[in-house]
Amino acid sequence: MRSTELGQSGVRVTELAFGAAALGNLFTPVGDDEAAAAVDAAWKAGIRYFDTAPHYGLGLSERRLGEALAQRPRAEFTVSTKVGRLLEPLAEPSGDDLAQGFAVPATHRRVWDFSADGVLRSIEASLRRLGLDAVDIVYVHDPDDHLDQALGEAYPALERLRSEGVVGAIGAGMNQSAALTRFVRETDIDAVLLAGRYTLLDQTALTDLLPAAAERGVSVVVGGVFNSGLLADPRPGATYDYTTAPTTLVERALALKAATERHGVPLRAAALRFPFGHPSVASVLTGARSPEEVRDTVEQLRRPVPDAVWDDLRAEGLPSMNTSLPVSTPIGERTQPKESS
Repeated sequence: MRSTELGQSGVRVTELAFGAAALGNLFTPVGDDEAAAAVDAAWKAGIRYFDTAPHYGLGLSERRLGEALAQRPRAEFTVSTKVGRLLEPLAEPSGDDLAQGFAVPATHRRVWDFSADGVLRSIEASLRRLGLDAVDIVYVHDPDDHLDQALGEAYPALERLRSEGVVGAIGAGMNQSAALTRFVRETDIDAVLLAGRYTLLDQTALTDLLPAAAERGVSVVVGGVFNSGLLADPRPGATYDYTTAPTTLVERALALKAATERHGVPLRAAALRFPFGHPSVASVLTGARSPEEVRDTVEQLRRPVPDAVWDDLRAEGLPSMNTSLPVSTPIGERTQPKESS
């Protein structure tokens, strides 16, 4: 599987990244064996970039990912984790963590902390859980309500760690483009992780983040390409950004599905391929909780999407007429994107 360097960091990521939130029991439990098998399936498919965070299952995702990668050659894979939420043990644990989206016992509480000390403590704890002595990529995680501290304290701390070799590349991860654009313009980050804002249904990032990233040489990792479900299976009651999708968006997604299926292409395949139309996009990150889900995603990404599909989408105004669209070349043989007219 093709890999790309993030910015000028020297850290490389494969075009498909394994999102390990599900290994932290996102919404429903995943067994230890199934979690390990999902990572194994990703490895066999050529995926070498794995993303996690302390937030995911109160550290369970990091522990499981570290265990699954422990016997792999360290030089052959890239791991990213995140800072911004410290995990503090509860004196009297009770209940579960489902209010935060994870089916795990509520053994810890999350404490927002984007201070320099918080960054150091977070990374030290993550390294223990992952079983690593250095982490390849660290993202400032969801600093929406803490932007000044994240820019003024967390980023400089990460910059020092990068200069010391503890961190290979640094970035910020959010589900909005405006704040990420500030990181691109005001810091020397290597990458941004953007969730849900550069998809077939939402190209908000075209107005600010993607032009800034191209100008500054910052790489973009795109998550949430299915907008939490609607682009995977458009129907009434489907979810969009983790809430029930409004009727207008369902109708729009169904129009996209009709356009791709006229050419025998599943909507999921087009949704996975779409972000690669922009030259700043280095990787698409998708979650998986089983080997079957991994294999299906890889199959969809490798499926050819003829230029006629993108032509039909343009003709319907879906996606934006100002969007660069991928060429039909299969992943692993990427060439320059095809410009919309």
